[in-house]
Amino acid sequence: MKRSAVPITVAGLAVALIALLVYGVVSKKTNDTLDQAVRSGKKPAAPGRDVALPNLGGPGTRRLADLDGKVVVLNFWASWCVPCKAEAPVLEHVQQRLQKTRAGTVFGVTYKDAPDASRAFVRQEKATWPNVRDDRLKLAPKFGTSQLPETFVIDRTGKVVALSRGQIDKQFMDAALTRAGVPG
Repeated sequence: MKRSAVPITVAGLAVALIALLVYGVVSKKTNDTLDQAVRSGKKPAAPGRDVALPNLGGPGTRRLADLDGKVVVLNFWASWCVPCKAEAPVLEHVQQRLQKTRAGTVFGVTYKDAPDASRAFVRQEKATWPNVRDDRLKLAPKFGTSQLPETFVIDRTGKVVALSRGQIDKQFMDAALTRAGVPG
């Protein structure tokens, strides 16, 4: 009895596809270089300073380098992210504190989000900090960003002094701003 080659070929292809999927999952590592450095007490330089991203609210671009000499609370977010919505009031409080002390700014970066949805989110949350779009993921990978929200506190010298891969709260921000040299 002669067997058809089709079922054997299909089975072989299925095994190959599963092997590729397993390899893809296993080989995909999160870049946690910044996390390790900050956790060990180092202050690594913020990456991607010269990456120019389009402003969310209008024409032109902005870069982290444009904020040299200021404390920057870099926040990656998206309109569809529930924890991003929950932390927005904390970020607004931080923005008011940074403006009052003339120390710096919150700098929002949208992540895989539609511009119209991002603008609606900013209006709804009454966010007063500047926001840019990272539609092509030019900046986020440099920070190892793969989940939202993610926040990086950068001091006046351009060094990352604190980071959170998840929703921030007032306690985290108070401690991070102190490390960045912002007066209470």
